[in-house]
Amino acid sequence: MMFLKEWIDSHPNIWEFIKFNILSNVATIVNFIVMWIATSAFTGFGWHLIPFKFFIFNYADNIEQNLGTAGFLSFLLATALAQTVNFFVQKQFVFKSNAAFKDAIPKYIILAVVLVIVSAALPAYSQKFFRDIGVSANLVPTLANALNIIVQVVISYPAMKFIVMPEKK
Repeated sequence: MMFLKEWIDSHPNIWEFIKFNILSNVATIVNFIVMWIATSAFTGFGWHLIPFKFFIFNYADNIEQNLGTAGFLSFLLATALAQTVNFFVQKQFVFKSNAAFKDAIPKYIILAVVLVIVSAALPAYSQKFFRDIGVSANLVPTLANALNIIVQVVISYPAMKFIVMPEKK
C-alpha cells in the first residue's frame, strides 16, 4: 500500500487522469442505463420510424440503423443526464475544485452543450459505420455509445482541468 501512495504522490497528474476516468464511470453507467431505457421507451412509442434531420443531426438517412427520432432523443437524453452527474462527481472528487459554482457552471454548460451536440450527431454516422462493417444490430447502439464516451473524455478532461475547474490556488 505504501508503494501506491508513493506512486500517487510522485505522479499526481497521472493519478488525476486515472481518477477522472474511473469516476467518469459513474456518468458512463448513467449514460448507458438512460440510453437503454430511453431507446426502449421511444421505440415503444414508434418514434424509431420517424426520421429526424436538423443541422448536423441526421437520423433520417439509414433510419433502420440509427432509430430515427428515438435514436436522437435517447442519445441526447443519456448524454445530458450523464453530463449533469459528471459535473458534480468531477468537481468534488477529481479536481477538488474550489471554483465558485456561479463561475464553473456556465463554463460547464457550454462544455456540456458541445458534448451533447457531438454526442447526438455522432451516433447517426457511427451506427452506420458499425452496421456497414457487419456488427450485429443489437450491439450497434452500445458501440456507438462507447465511441461517444471516448470522444467526450478527449474533449472534457482538458476543458474541465484547465477551464471549468482549474486547480486551487
